[in-house]
Amino acid sequence: MKNSKFVFDKITKLFEQGLISSRDLTKEIVTILKSKRDEIVFKMKLTSKDEFEILTKRVENLEKRIEKLNPQKKERTKRVKKS
Repeated sequence: MKNSKFVFDKITKLFEQGLISSRDLTKEIVTILKSKRDEIVFKMKLTSKDEFEILTKRVENLEKRIEKLNPQKKERTKRVKKS
């Protein structure tokens, strides 16, 4: 019984170390992928979500100003004579 407990303890320690190393490995992979993603975004000169929202608000405000300055002309429809 004592020998089986010793073997069982050794197996559980190996299993725990395997889980810890696999967790560390997954964390490392995730950090590598995030850094690569950030590099790609930087190279493409993409904006962040906050900057994008600010820019869309600015565009909306400019569109409103343009509409106020240039009132829409009523378009007249031409009637076609039937022959």
